[in-house]
Amino acid sequence: MSENHGDGPTNGPEPEPDRTPETQSFADLGVDDRVLEAIKDVGYESPSPIQAATIPPLLAGNDVVGLAQTGTGKTAAFAIPILMRVDVTAREPRALILAPTRELAIQVAEAFGKYASHIPGLHVLPIYGGQNYNVQLSGLRRGAHVVVGTPGRVIDHLEKGTLDISKLEFLVLDEADEMLKMGFQEDVERILEDTPKTKQVALFSATMPSAIRKISKQYLNNPIEITVKSKTTTASNISQRWVQVSHQRKLDALTRVLEVEQFEAILIFVRTKQATEELAEKLRARGLAASAINGDIVQAQRERTIGQLRSGGLDILVATDVAARGLDVDRISHVVNYDIPHDTESYVHRIGRTGRAGKSGEALLFVAPRERHLLKAIERATRQPLTEMQLPSVEDVNAQRVAKFGDSITESLGSPNISLFRKLIEDYEREHDIPLADIAAALALQSRNGESFLMEPEAPEPVRERRVRDDEPRRERPPRKFDERRNEEPSAHRKTGVELATYRINVGKRHHVVPGAIVGAIANEGGLRRSDFGHISIRPDHSLVELPAQLSSETLEALRRTRISGVLIQLQKDGGPPNQRPPFKGPKREKFGKDRKRD
Repeated sequence: MSENHGDGPTNGPEPEPDRTPETQSFADLGVDDRVLEAIKDVGYESPSPIQAATIPPLLAGNDVVGLAQTGTGKTAAFAIPILMRVDVTAREPRALILAPTRELAIQVAEAFGKYASHIPGLHVLPIYGGQNYNVQLSGLRRGAHVVVGTPGRVIDHLEKGTLDISKLEFLVLDEADEMLKMGFQEDVERILEDTPKTKQVALFSATMPSAIRKISKQYLNNPIEITVKSKTTTASNISQRWVQVSHQRKLDALTRVLEVEQFEAILIFVRTKQATEELAEKLRARGLAASAINGDIVQAQRERTIGQLRSGGLDILVATDVAARGLDVDRISHVVNYDIPHDTESYVHRIGRTGRAGKSGEALLFVAPRERHLLKAIERATRQPLTEMQLPSVEDVNAQRVAKFGDSITESLGSPNISLFRKLIEDYEREHDIPLADIAAALALQSRNGESFLMEPEAPEPVRERRVRDDEPRRERPPRKFDERRNEEPSAHRKTGVELATYRINVGKRHHVVPGAIVGAIANEGGLRRSDFGHISIRPDHSLVELPAQLSSETLEALRRTRISGVLIQLQKDGGPPNQRPPFKGPKREKFGKDRKRD
């Protein structure tokens, strides 16, 4: 599940993880023909360690606790046993999968759909905050055998009476530690209490904190505990570098690297399908032979594109993790992580696409300032520090352009057509009495088609003045960090131009909430992005949160019904005058766990 962690949903199941070294097959695990055919369609050949260890006990009816990182293949580990045993003639849901975020819920639902492609009549329904209730209600009325949802939205449907889990046979807690970090522990326990005692439970978590251990002991029946350590080693023949660059300057940074680096073929990883097309188009506009592959591209076109990459007809391929599954092209000399992956497994799989067939490879990672924690996580997991590099300067780029210009002249001098054009130039010189150097310069200018040849020096970035609030004394103040005494979270930025308003929610210090839980729950259930949040101030019995002033009625309704730490937050605009509460202030905000991609 490594592609959409954070930043937006992916299409299809997670990238195929490393297979077990044995000749074990899915058939050896007892997987039936319907699911085997679907697995073959997806491209899996043999089970991963987590799948090999988890599928048999789940098929035998045991509860399971799986300790495994994202990217190890755990979705298939619990989806395959459920699909083999679910009753497609039933009307009520038979399996419920709880996921911490809407992105993961969508991704898991899509994976179930892939694995169930040869099981007629089986219906899978994702339910999550930010989606229209009518869509979910229609799906529930039609009958969904497998429901994949976020805790808050599942609670909403249970309270409305629109979701019946009285006949539930299977329950999966996916990324349980993340759900707890986001403040969903009471919601999860409430859902568990409402389910039949006879259900089978599978709990998956990257870590085993005490709260997860408590849930396991209280709600699981003699679970079999399975631990799979993720493979995080990287090949010694791959040079790994990273460069800090803001999101807005990534394209410029990539262009400079492509101009200066000597490469044969480059594979560029981004998080979303849309980003593959957009980046490939921008690179083509700069005269580079680039193309994109993603989950929407049909197999025939994918094969043609990869064939061009192999043959040298294409030099740059922009891809998502899922689309690059199984890609093996010896020409790939560089892998560029244009978007940093949110888990170390994805990073290892990505850079493993270079350095093939005994060749050396280059891996370059773009890191935004607020993504440094992800870089540290990669270095810790791989036990290998990445080397920081500086982006090529304007002078570096221009020197390379001049060198390439000279090389192109040398190459053209060997053309068999040189004599024809020499005669034309000599005739022009005699007729117009123009020096040969000027004629050559004019032809070179003509070939540029009006484009600048040398890169212009960078203009210094303007220094932004700190915005002073109307209710704040107009005097210089030193930058203020997170104020733990007041539990107040400063805003990340105001540069989006979106007008913010202050909203009140009915959870505060006495509910033991932290800013991360507030952001996680509201973003998840309201369909908001992290950039939509301003300041957060946690008070004794309530909290104040800055959000876009113009929230849709659907979003407002969803957020009024959102729960944090089991409490309805009942979000509403705060009507208190500013002078009766401490002003929000501060230039930066804390990082809230994993920064997830949004499509």
